[in-house]
Amino acid sequence: MIDYSDNKYSALFNKQKSQQLAIGRTTYKERIKKLKELQTALENTYKQALRDALYKDFKKPQLEVDLSEIYPVVDEIKFASKHLKSWLGQQKVETPITLLGSSSWIKNESKGVCLIISPWNYPINLTFGPLVSAIAAGNTVIIKPSEMTPHTSKVMRNIVNDLFEEHEVVLIEGEVEVSTELLKLPFNHIFFTGSPQVGKIVMKAASEHLTSVTLELGGKSPVIVDDSSNLDKAVKKIVFGKFLNVGQTCIAPDYVLLNESLKSAFIESFKKYLKEFFTENPSHSESYGRIVNQKHFERLKGCLEDAISRKATIAIGGASEEKEKFIEPTVVFDLPENSELLQHEIFGPILPVKTYTSIPEVLDYINSKEKPLALYIFSKNKKRINDIINNTRAGSTCINHNLLQYQNHNLPFGGSNNSGIGKSHGYFGFLEFTNQRSVLKQHTFGAIDLLTPPYTDFKQKLVDLTMKWF
Repeated sequence: MIDYSDNKYSALFNKQKSQQLAIGRTTYKERIKKLKELQTALENTYKQALRDALYKDFKKPQLEVDLSEIYPVVDEIKFASKHLKSWLGQQKVETPITLLGSSSWIKNESKGVCLIISPWNYPINLTFGPLVSAIAAGNTVIIKPSEMTPHTSKVMRNIVNDLFEEHEVVLIEGEVEVSTELLKLPFNHIFFTGSPQVGKIVMKAASEHLTSVTLELGGKSPVIVDDSSNLDKAVKKIVFGKFLNVGQTCIAPDYVLLNESLKSAFIESFKKYLKEFFTENPSHSESYGRIVNQKHFERLKGCLEDAISRKATIAIGGASEEKEKFIEPTVVFDLPENSELLQHEIFGPILPVKTYTSIPEVLDYINSKEKPLALYIFSKNKKRINDIINNTRAGSTCINHNLLQYQNHNLPFGGSNNSGIGKSHGYFGFLEFTNQRSVLKQHTFGAIDLLTPPYTDFKQKLVDLTMKWF
């Protein structure tokens, strides 16, 4: 048993631990009431405060706040509220004939005290989205949001303080030291969203207590554009998906694999939609945000400088303004494989494009990398689409669009291996925060009662018959 009594947050943790069973016994109506109060806070009470905070943090446009931050959480609440009664009901299962006289079911029970560590890129969505699942499952929760969006974290803390008691849900602000200290505690579940590198640290800390984890990570999500696609429509959707939140999206297109015959038309179409979306000067556009901080700005600028030093072609954009932490929407061709832009997740408004001549070439390239969080296909060729899906592995796939798979709460969201462990959204998110407890009840005398010691030839024959026929 690891002693954590000297941990700075041990008293808070123990307070939640002492209430975990009581909160785990709450009814679906009580949980829905809490979720609806959170919905009201997001839709009404704190809506403008959240918009203002995200603008202060990195100039996120108001419509993007509503579309990509507030709406997904509200939609998650509506979905959970609609289905929670059935999720919490006994999930009856068949009982085999060898266990005649009994019945079996699954009880979805709360895990207990949970930790949510959320990122900066979609702080409202990726904090309160998992919280909805945790509350629906009947857990107590400690939240640690990112220190990189302090204005938003402050508003979220006010929301949590207004709606919940400390023994149920609490939000703690602070630097990485806070996360380090919290990770020493024996949580029943940890839900982390961030990079694979930090995900490994979280998983290692969780292993000290055999704590279960959900890791929503990232990676390099490819986009395949073939010669059967409607190129103009494909480019319009890629421009939207790539530059939403200035590319600071875990499932944003990270690089494009483009049929080489489409290169010139691709560039022209891309220029057209960048101008349509963000005007000729994106730095003055109210629809285009900023890089979250100086560190990430310098990282991205360094990636561009690395590309130029390796004689890559900057087909579109490339300009930046350090004071504003602004990087122009940028498209890069002719990158060598060892360049920074092809080796690491970009998480910014820079899009590498590689051309290809055959689909086997595409499959080999994708499969030489870690499994991506998302894979996008723009094609009208059904056989080719199926071949790509069947011969690659990814956390999710969207055909003839991008990002939209995230918004369907009937679909599990999450990665595979390096891009994540576990799933979120809807019933799948609810399951992450529950233990699927198996229950069997014996009602009458059962066949197994004939097979207790002492073992005899007759009993051996019964076992032989069972193994043969049942």
